[in-house]
Amino acid sequence: MSRYTDGPGARIAGLGHYQPARIVTNDDLSTEFGVETNDAWIQERVGIKARRFAAEGETALEMSVAASGKALANAGIEAADVDLVIVATLTPPTMLPNVASQVAARLGINAPGAYDVNTACSGFSYGLASAQHAIAAGAAKTALVIGAEKLTDVIDFKDRTTCILFADGAGAAVVTASEQNGIGPVYWGSDGPRGDVLHIDDGGYIRQEGQAVFRWATTALAPFARAACERAGVDPSELVAFVPHQANVRIIDHIAKRLGATNAVIARDIIESGNTSSASIPLALSKLAERGELPSGGPALLFGFGGGLTYAGQVITIP
Repeated sequence: MSRYTDGPGARIAGLGHYQPARIVTNDDLSTEFGVETNDAWIQERVGIKARRFAAEGETALEMSVAASGKALANAGIEAADVDLVIVATLTPPTMLPNVASQVAARLGINAPGAYDVNTACSGFSYGLASAQHAIAAGAAKTALVIGAEKLTDVIDFKDRTTCILFADGAGAAVVTASEQNGIGPVYWGSDGPRGDVLHIDDGGYIRQEGQAVFRWATTALAPFARAACERAGVDPSELVAFVPHQANVRIIDHIAKRLGATNAVIARDIIESGNTSSASIPLALSKLAERGELPSGGPALLFGFGGGLTYAGQVITIP
């Protein structure tokens, strides 16, 4: 099998990200938010040192627009050329209208296809696959795929098992038609019967059975990540980067080791950004690219997993 697939397809042409200005350290959670925790406890269990919290009026919409503007500039593409907008989020400021149509309006994108995706932490990978499929089918030529979350809207700071994890931010990718396919076939799925281990309760707060999610992530997911590589015709040892959902440093390292990504840069943006759900993959990828830590043209595996329980991964060519 050739790398990715033969013939024309789609590629990522540009990346962008946005993070709120407010940095919240582990000690801040204790002193400012009254959480019964400490820096050593959090770092030992999940690897987070700090995270970003959005301001009161700073929603997933505003963060989407900011990240998208940077991605369009990075790609050298005008907003008017975009004909599809996909936003992955579980924290939309409004259910109707959806975030995607509002992003399009803010950016001056005229009459695009526009829809939101909610598969939580795998949302960006689902959105990227959907954009690729639309372009391959001739339904779009240029897509804007965004992952954005304001998880502080759904955090219960009395629940220290979850409030230490989550944060706010956004990442975006411009996806264009390409003579050479730069996005591999998606490998996706779900485990719905166990979906309640990570959910939003009737009070509007995110809840997680941490041990159950950790066991699932460290036992079930590495074969799925490898399957995404196999579908693209790429051996894990060829990967120059592995950018998984930023859930927990121990989970990231475990999957990377079992995958066999021996030569890859491993994204560990969770250390300074926390868990931003659907925003975590594009946010981490954009930051690595901005810092010049990714070789252009190399294969990278994106792999999202989480609420649902859902998962999705694909190999991409780094722009």
